[in-house]
Amino acid sequence: MPSARTTRTRRIAVALAASLTASLTLLAPAVAAPAALADTAPAKAADAALREVMFVGNNWDGTADVIASRGDFHRIGRVNVVPDKEERLREIYLNPVKLAFFLGVRSGPGEGHDQFVDDMYATPDGGSMVVSRPSFADVVSIDLRTGRVNWRFPVAGYRSDHMAVSPDGTRVAVSASTANTVHVLDIATGRQLGSFKTGDKPHENVFTADGRLWNMSIGEVTTALDAPWLDWTKGDRRITVVDATTFETVRVIDMRSRLDAFGRDDLSDAVRPLVFTPDEKKLYFQVSFLNGFLEYDVESDRVTRLKALPGNPDTDPDRTTWVNDSRHHGLSISPDGSKLCVAGTMDDYATVVDRATLAQGPLVPTSKPYWATVSGDGKACVVSESGADRVSAIDFTTGERVASVEVGDHPQRVRLAHVPADWTGPTEG
Repeated sequence: MPSARTTRTRRIAVALAASLTASLTLLAPAVAAPAALADTAPAKAADAALREVMFVGNNWDGTADVIASRGDFHRIGRVNVVPDKEERLREIYLNPVKLAFFLGVRSGPGEGHDQFVDDMYATPDGGSMVVSRPSFADVVSIDLRTGRVNWRFPVAGYRSDHMAVSPDGTRVAVSASTANTVHVLDIATGRQLGSFKTGDKPHENVFTADGRLWNMSIGEVTTALDAPWLDWTKGDRRITVVDATTFETVRVIDMRSRLDAFGRDDLSDAVRPLVFTPDEKKLYFQVSFLNGFLEYDVESDRVTRLKALPGNPDTDPDRTTWVNDSRHHGLSISPDGSKLCVAGTMDDYATVVDRATLAQGPLVPTSKPYWATVSGDGKACVVSESGADRVSAIDFTTGERVASVEVGDHPQRVRLAHVPADWTGPTEG
């Protein structure tokens, strides 16, 4: 039976959660230092051979499945990414403001569920998985052998989001979505190496080969103000490009003006998933509410093409029913740059598109696909089917499904990774 004090605290927090608005982001604290580091540094890469796998983050489960990166994509093992769940919940329930945001995440982007894993990467030695946990507003490193937490970094504000790992695998960038901040951490220790400010609600992060780090801020995506004429209420949305070493801003791209110049002032400028061509001269991106994607020429700084994809006649036309303003959310590109793979989230399909002609392949039925990446051998696009709790592989050449594997509850991000060759799951945790 909860105490009177606990009950009173919960009542206060629920009331706060009900009145959350964008202005609450002003409550975000200064950048937090990482928690004390456990003396469990990952083993050196030379200690064991590694195998290539894929991590699949099961957002509502608080688990990550590890699957084969090619072939039949069979499941190898599962990692509990919230081994400290009781400790984190205890902290949250004792802090009315934290609890208000925790409940706000549940009722907003979580669709009534807690968000326990958004993104994840492996350390270069394959010994640990680094995970962003939105509901806990942190990033943790989980030892893949023991299942224990190596280190924990609480992000500024009250929610962590998408991550990106540097080309050499030593640094990880994470969006602190309520603090309009991106933190860059040492992936082995969790020590903050730097940070930079962004537009409202930083989301996707991408490192590029020219020593830059790109961040896309998407603004408010959980409000019901989704009519095109109310788009201005969504906040300050922009692409922030920084030097990946100094974290100084080198470029800011306001996609609003670029879309207007392209003749599409009706489109949202909230840039969602994006991919670069192998030479990084062009990028392809999705925006809120659009069933399709756009092409942007980096050097000329212009939107150059748009590909509209079919709408599913069964999709509810009420934009307020689309998950976090996402009509389509998930985009990948084949290693040779010739094919794009699109997750048609609210339209329940995935499809491969020829990049030169923008001709689409078969519409492969999938249940609320939420992400797209590339298989280890580069032959297939791998999409997470968040509505069916499975991952499916679609051949880049034929555009047809070639494999599926069941995973945990509400899979979202899928990332290539490496783990010890003999790994089948943690022994503890």
